[in-house]
Amino acid sequence: MPKGGARARSGPPPDPQALRRERDAGEWTILPAAGREGAAPDWPLTAPSDREAELWQRLWRKPQALMWERYGQETEVALYARRLAEAEEPGSFVNLSTLVRQMSDSLGLTTPGMRANRWRIDRDEEASVAVSGSAPASSSARARLRAVPGGSG
Repeated sequence: MPKGGARARSGPPPDPQALRRERDAGEWTILPAAGREGAAPDWPLTAPSDREAELWQRLWRKPQALMWERYGQETEVALYARRLAEAEEPGSFVNLSTLVRQMSDSLGLTTPGMRANRWRIDRDEEASVAVSGSAPASSSARARLRAVPGGSG
């Protein structure tokens, strides 16, 4: 077991709503919910299978694709599509599924991956899902405590 030093994802996740924003100001990237428009880039690896080509097209319509394009991550996305297609096959090795999960984190396709990359997807009010029984949005801590059953205030 490794000793000492920081580990990936150690400590609390970054909070875009934190009260101390001076150190986090401008670090979160808001991605449009509509995703990336336009054609997918050319496939950078050897000829893709039908499933890989399907995944490639679908991945490049996601909001995260804007950042992949900005950072030139076409090869990483293609490798992800290839490994995901392999992991979907019956009898694939478990460690391949672990690799796919790690790659999806790195590409910001999971909630922890989005947090680690400091990306958020912009959701307009109509598209957001309302949770029944949730406390109404409020600007004061006292009002938020009143919204909690048994809260003081």
